[in-house]
Amino acid sequence: MRSVSIFGATGSIGESAFDLLMQSGGAESWQVRALTGGRNIARLAEMALALRAEIAVTAFPELERDLREALAGSGIECTAGPDAIVAAADRDADWTLSGIVGAAGLPPGLRVLERGGTLALANKETLVAAGRLVMGTAARTGARILPVDSEHSAIFQCLNGENIENVEAITITASGGAFRDWPLERLETATVEQASTHPNWAMGQRITIDSASMFNKSLEIIETKEFFGINPDRIKVLIHPESIIHAMVTHRDGGSIAHLGAPDMRHAIGYALHWPERAELPVPKLDLAAMGQLSFRAPDETRWPALRLAREVMAAGGAAGAVLNGAKEQALDDFLAGRIRFTDMARAVESALDDLTGQPGFATSPTDLATVLDWDQSARQAAAGWAARHGGR
Repeated sequence: MRSVSIFGATGSIGESAFDLLMQSGGAESWQVRALTGGRNIARLAEMALALRAEIAVTAFPELERDLREALAGSGIECTAGPDAIVAAADRDADWTLSGIVGAAGLPPGLRVLERGGTLALANKETLVAAGRLVMGTAARTGARILPVDSEHSAIFQCLNGENIENVEAITITASGGAFRDWPLERLETATVEQASTHPNWAMGQRITIDSASMFNKSLEIIETKEFFGINPDRIKVLIHPESIIHAMVTHRDGGSIAHLGAPDMRHAIGYALHWPERAELPVPKLDLAAMGQLSFRAPDETRWPALRLAREVMAAGGAAGAVLNGAKEQALDDFLAGRIRFTDMARAVESALDDLTGQPGFATSPTDLATVLDWDQSARQAAAGWAARHGGR
């Protein structure tokens, strides 16, 4: 019986993973070491009971009592707080899903790699903020990273048996998010509610808004560079409203291999869960004849400046990824709180990058977690400062 842990169990990625585990035998087929979540204590407890987890952890210490009460008499351990989440990553699971949103997912993910485990990586920020550290740790300990982002899972599958040296280009697709067909001038007035609706994917609010701003694709471009080691000039983005082709690999002989599938994260999660085998998954099968056509267009970096910022960050190297990510998370917080407009998020991130580029150590890629988190905090402060000066215009 394989052992698994899910970090971020009550988020959209965690819910999909839970569904897959339950549909493939649940507690009778899987030994669940740890489940972690946030404020949805009732759901975390429900999952832990259903899967008979060894331990359940909430990120919020003030909710530990609620979690203990919800699991009273079950024999399931309960803890709380960021340090407890990292400690749970030390449990010797065969497979650990990193589904925590934001930089908070980096410390437990890194702990899994330090013990040489298999990390199914759905957390975009891990490679963006600390690509050199993360990939170096995996190489040193013999840990395995399996990509769970739909785009990177698709690339991983397209490259199966191929030599990366023969790759001419990697293309990742983007739906364009909620505002892909809006007039450019209307974006200034886009509301949180409008940005929180995705045309194709069922995701959490933060990543849905990141899709609308294209910051999620910005992070994915950087992830592609870090994970697959390909020159940034060979990473392409294509707007594909139907979200059926998730990525495409073009070889130097002119041939391209594309990965197609329904917009359902259970495919990428299930592929990583059962890798290197392919298992039957409860996901929709494609009917291209019924679909009729697929459409594509080039991205507009005036509409989506986050794509330009990703290129600039890759060119800068050093701590630029950690700064981009920290500033992006702060800018999103400020947009959600009504302090800045939708289009201000990219402005705040660019300002933070400009402010910190000349700081000592910026040109050096962080090689330890403390340094990554220091840059993260500096970036958040810089972005918050921009919001304080320019918000509410």
